[in-house]
Amino acid sequence: MTTTAAAAVLAAIRERRSVRKYTAEPVGREELLAVLDAGRWAPSGKNNQPWRFLVVTAGDPRRETLAGLTTYRPIVASAGALIVVLLDKSVMYNQVKDHQSAGAVIQNMLLAAHAMGLGAVWLGEILNREPEVLAALGLSPAAYELMAVIALGRPAAAGASSRKPLEDLMLEPI
Repeated sequence: MTTTAAAAVLAAIRERRSVRKYTAEPVGREELLAVLDAGRWAPSGKNNQPWRFLVVTAGDPRRETLAGLTTYRPIVASAGALIVVLLDKSVMYNQVKDHQSAGAVIQNMLLAAHAMGLGAVWLGEILNREPEVLAALGLSPAAYELMAVIALGRPAAAGASSRKPLEDLMLEPI
């Protein structure tokens, strides 16, 4: 990797923020496919790739149902698209490892959205309503496990965040 490419990747990691407010401008199909494809390239144990995606766009009645299943209703209702990230139980081999791979998928998608000028946020609170979410999507809880819903769209407001100093996170100095 070139120094320029490494700098761009590291900058994207530092600059990406959760965006919770979107304009009414839609997210295009090609943009959605690019975000989904970035997720597809995440690492997984044994390369089992247990993740599955379901996209819910504006006008889909399931979006309103999903909005009613989270305290983040305004985010879900205003997003240009929602990407539901699931694990296919039939191909999972280790729950911890497969959950970790889902996190990598989500991070890849968030970074891709950021790189494309889209805003996105990882919604996890909706996991508290997993049985209802799966039912609303017509999915079997025997077949799928809900990992997250990613809301994305054109940013109407910038996200903000801060981080603890690295030394506060280290158990031992290096």
